[in-house]
Amino acid sequence: MKIKRCIFFSITFFALGITGCYYDVEEELYPAVECDTQSVSYSGTVQPLLSGNCYVCHSAAVNTAGITLEGYNNLKVYVDNGRFLGAIQHQPGFSPMPQGAAQLPECDILKIEQWITDGAPNN
Repeated sequence: MKIKRCIFFSITFFALGITGCYYDVEEELYPAVECDTQSVSYSGTVQPLLSGNCYVCHSAAVNTAGITLEGYNNLKVYVDNGRFLGAIQHQPGFSPMPQGAAQLPECDILKIEQWITDGAPNN
């Protein structure tokens, strides 16, 4: 009986010792993802993001809540008044978009921010 107890405790301490030595390195688990915001354009970057994430509710045909983002001139109204960026960033006081879905990936938001910082050109 003493030998079984000794073996049990030895295995238990060994197992606890192995798991106690485990550590995670954040950089290895979550490597930094490069986000190229250098060549952001309306037609090449912003419009495809809108088409894939926003037009299902905010196209000219659907026009949910009276908000149409389809077409540069329609989008520019919401960019200029700050509602577009506030909504996609899920800022307090704005209706988080896309509604009922996860926030857009950080890189996509950074690209849109850069486009707005560059003056939101129709390019």
